[in-house]
Amino acid sequence: MVDPRSDRGAATIWTALAVAALTGVTTLGIWLGAATIARHRAEAAADLAALAAASHAAEGPVQACERARWVTDRMGVKLLTCRWQRLDALIEVESPTGGLAGLPGPAARARAGPTARPP
Repeated sequence: MVDPRSDRGAATIWTALAVAALTGVTTLGIWLGAATIARHRAEAAADLAALAAASHAAEGPVQACERARWVTDRMGVKLLTCRWQRLDALIEVESPTGGLAGLPGPAARARAGPTARPP
C-alpha cells in the first residue's frame, strides 16, 4: 500500500513549472511585440523621410537630405544614408532601440520620387 503522504508538494512543483513556462512565453511575446513595433516605426520613419526629401528635391539634394534628417530626428531613428538616383530619394534608417538582447535595432529603406516622370 502506498502512503498518501508520499507525494506531498507535487502540485506545488507542477504549479511552479507551469508559472515558469507561462512567464517565459509571455516574456518572449513581449520581446517579439517590441521588435515588431520598432520595425514598423523604422519603416514609417524611412517612408516619411523619403517623402520629405522628394518633396524638397527642387531645393537641391543637400537641402532635401537635411529635411529627411529633420524627419528622422523627430521620429527617433538614425538616418544612415540619403542618396539620389536620378529624381528619386533613397533613404536608409536604423532604429537605435528595439533590438532583442544585444542585436542591432531594425533598419528600413524607402524610395520616393515624383509621380510624373518627364519624357
